[in-house]
Amino acid sequence: QVRLVESGGGLVQAGGSLRLSCAASGRTFSRYAMAWFRQAPGKERDAVAAISSSGSSIYWKDSVKGRFTISRDNAKNTVYLQMNSLKPEDTAVYYCAARDGSYYSSTKSSYDYWGQGTQVTVSS
Repeated sequence: QVRLVESGGGLVQAGGSLRLSCAASGRTFSRYAMAWFRQAPGKERDAVAAISSSGSSIYWKDSVKGRFTISRDNAKNTVYLQMNSLKPEDTAVYYCAARDGSYYSSTKSSYDYWGQGTQVTVSS
């Protein structure tokens, strides 16, 4: 069992930055591929970024490339999402997810564990 706790969400103006953190507890963090998903009201939960267990491979949603950075610190059992140049359309609840395996996936059903989510609101 893996427990995931997100933090770092909030209200920010367009063009601003936020850094989300996801702290994992339980089994060995370094065996899990990790991802950040987001869900806006009335929309599906979609992958924003994902990272392999070693950190060597990364996936980006096209709309966030060049603005968001995913990283992980296996010594601290934490994955991060640095979000720059935020836009109102980035407003959503952001979820951290863990997948038992080396390779990431952009598919929601591939992930075994989920955090409770953190709200990100970008004002125009």
